Amino acid sequence: MPSPILDFLLQRSSTPISAIGAPGPDDADIELMIRAATRVPDHGRLTPWRFIIYRDAAREDVGQYLAALAEEREGPLPDARREQELKRFARAPLVIGVISSPVAHERIPEWEQFLSAGAAAMNLCIAANALGYATNWVTNWYSSDEKGRALLGLAPHERVAGFVHIGSCEMKVPERPRADLAQIVSDYAGPWRETR
Repeated sequence: MPSPILDFLLQRSSTPISAIGAPGPDDADIELMIRAATRVPDHGRLTPWRFIIYRDAAREDVGQYLAALAEEREGPLPDARREQELKRFARAPLVIGVISSPVAHERIPEWEQFLSAGAAAMNLCIAANALGYATNWVTNWYSSDEKGRALLGLAPHERVAGFVHIGSCEMKVPERPRADLAQIVSDYAGPWRETR
């Protein structure tokens, strides 16, 4: 029996950030998207993630911070490279950071908690798409940089699951090639052997 949810999932895709523009979601839509984002597997009910909203002038502030950090790391930047960093968070009207904030636990490893944060990022994208918004989920160089994470509001123990850029897009995003299921799906055939 056809399912609208399955049809939606089979058509879901990311939109290039350069094609995402205004209008962005209002506060009610943002709350709804984040509520949906939290409906993910969370072993032990640890809530090992949180969300940071970058909007309005905060997006410009982030650009200034990232441009300065890039110059600190690389030296003087060519104009185009500096402009890239200045606009990094200002291209879409809204960016939501999905932050992995692991909880010390004797049985539930940090990597499993990080997977839960990744699921929250995916749910955020799906919820935004279901509301008619375009999304793009990225991490980028500053996610792997200790100073970059601090500038973006993360505590030292936290890591970036993703920055989800959200807004509107009038164009139809072209379909890209998808994985060949024959190459990625197999029945279990016993312990792994090098000869396989």
